[in-house]
Amino acid sequence: MLLTIFLAIVFSAAISLMLLSAVAFIQDKKFFSSAPKEAQELIVPRDKELFYGARTIGWTLMIFSILMILGTGVISIWDGIRSGFTFFQFFLRFVLIFTIYKLYDMICFDYFLLTKFKFFQYYFPEVDSVYSGRKYGYNIKSQLLKLLVIFPAASALAAWICVQFV
Repeated sequence: MLLTIFLAIVFSAAISLMLLSAVAFIQDKKFFSSAPKEAQELIVPRDKELFYGARTIGWTLMIFSILMILGTGVISIWDGIRSGFTFFQFFLRFVLIFTIYKLYDMICFDYFLLTKFKFFQYYFPEVDSVYSGRKYGYNIKSQLLKLLVIFPAASALAAWICVQFV
């Protein structure tokens, strides 16, 4: 259980690093596909780097975050197989990792970074009108769908696949 909580923290940190690299350093419009359509239409493409080497730093951080995410998956599966996990144990591990991440995403990213601290608006001030006046992020329905339906279903599928190797 302690390893599962640690892996959820690492997973959440990796996603945070990915967000930081995409928004602050790389600043490519392609990374903002989950933003509301109104915000996507307002985003001005950034042809010039924020500072010399910003995109190199961003891509380095992005690759590191992807490796952290893959490492989280490999370690959670490897440890479960090594420990002889049952379907339920695998399912519980995966659903806990996803749930902790999604709650972190909803609270830290959507509530604090987007609405309170205006992190995204700092780098892309043209979208401030889309997010101003909101008490919460823009996508609560899709967040809850992921939390309550998609992540448990994905966890069950991953657990079933993992049990095939135990």
